[in-house]
Amino acid sequence: MNDHEQWRELAQQLRVDSIRTSDAAQSGHPTSSLSAADLMAVLVSNHLHCDFDEPDNPNNDYLIFSKGHASPLLYSMYKALGLVSDEELLTYRTTASRLQGHPTPSLPWVKVATGALGQGLPVGVGLALAAKRLDHLPYRTWVLCGDSEMTEGSMWEALEHAGHLGLDNLTAIVDVNRLGQRGFTMHQWDLDAFAGPAKALGWHVITVDGHDLEAIDNAYAEAVGMPGQPTLIVAKTLKGKGVTEVEDRNEVHGKPVQDAETAIEELGGARDDVKVETSMPVTDQAPHEFEVAGADIPEFEVGEEVATRKAFGQAMVALGSARGDVVSLDAEISNSTNSQLFTVAHPERYFEMYIAEQLMVAAAVGVQIRGWVPYVSTFAAFLTRAYDFIRMAAISQADMNLVGSHAGVSIGEDGPSQMGLEDLAMFRAVHGSTVLHPCDGNQTAQLVWQMADRPGISYLRTLRSGLPVIYSADERFEIGGSHVVRQSDEDQVAIVACGITVHEALEAAET
Repeated sequence: MNDHEQWRELAQQLRVDSIRTSDAAQSGHPTSSLSAADLMAVLVSNHLHCDFDEPDNPNNDYLIFSKGHASPLLYSMYKALGLVSDEELLTYRTTASRLQGHPTPSLPWVKVATGALGQGLPVGVGLALAAKRLDHLPYRTWVLCGDSEMTEGSMWEALEHAGHLGLDNLTAIVDVNRLGQRGFTMHQWDLDAFAGPAKALGWHVITVDGHDLEAIDNAYAEAVGMPGQPTLIVAKTLKGKGVTEVEDRNEVHGKPVQDAETAIEELGGARDDVKVETSMPVTDQAPHEFEVAGADIPEFEVGEEVATRKAFGQAMVALGSARGDVVSLDAEISNSTNSQLFTVAHPERYFEMYIAEQLMVAAAVGVQIRGWVPYVSTFAAFLTRAYDFIRMAAISQADMNLVGSHAGVSIGEDGPSQMGLEDLAMFRAVHGSTVLHPCDGNQTAQLVWQMADRPGISYLRTLRSGLPVIYSADERFEIGGSHVVRQSDEDQVAIVACGITVHEALEAAET
């Protein structure tokens, strides 16, 4: 059996198992899986370099299903790789199963949760950046995208950024099956609608028949060999490919095939002996490590007026000197957030993400997958537009730090559009989050350092205006603790405050 015959058999088995999983669950997205089966069969057989027995191997390629609803296809691939048994495959979507309706890191080979459309490619940009700028390793990132999600603005933030930086270790594959959840997609099979804008943004673009195995193989090889540009493979496919009942039909999205037995027979029956082995990583190098010089937490004198955003910037410089794994991402306002100080001190670990907050948060998720410690900064008000990415970061079990400056109404002259007011409630609603709102420079500096070792999503809220330092530099601040700042035997009311309201409370106590 030659390569093409093996790939064809594998693709058909992936289709069969995608039908079987969703039939067992009586839910799922088999038709979205069937359209991409040929694309994934060739990729996993001939181009993906990954040691699945060592899912944390730093040289593994990454495969992200941005169209996470095609999870039956992903899990069927894992079965063909010998990673999950047939018995486990049929636990799809059941309580306590690792095989959830959309992929999550409950499986060691899934590094990021997907299913909220428009997020896989931005995360892929973060991984590609980490490979180039931080790890100095040749691993590649492959992202399977759906045509419907290409209308998400975050996808174009990612396309623009990757093209601008020439991330030639990133390949995006768009499964253009022309049918969305309720009917036709915006561009249907107009491949130029995807290809033209991507070319304009600096991508190398290849259009293929998504069921022509040789053309797919050639496209992947071309992508790997393309220097200086990321590659977008735009593949024309048939939704529900190979099954008459559902092929290229509306109104079958997100539903199991009604006659699974007939569909499986039409695909040639089950092929339980079809197995696949991927190629090993192309190198066994260790990731790059940045030199550290050692540094102390910045200290400020009691009574000195210091804006907490400035204390954040100074603390980041020192932290970056003490720890080579700390990186900074900012949305083109580093001179206001004060992450600009980190840019000057540690330019090799600073990422300018421009005004693209959704991409910035997703890229930070990608960076932290690689073990780096990202600090993501912008105005507190503008983090709200990235909320779904923050929510999904928590589901991905990401360890990352976000910093929102210019918080609250104290920047009144800038008007309500700039005031971060909803951010506290937003971050408190995120599973496992830590929300920090320091009131002075010493408190801020200490909390910035503690965040580096804090698991989950941590959010630091900083202020524009200068505030007098209340606490001495030797005072310690345990996350989750509290300090009594003023008290007397005559007290009848307790005021609980944080951030700038501590200063207002002190003024009330002293009048």
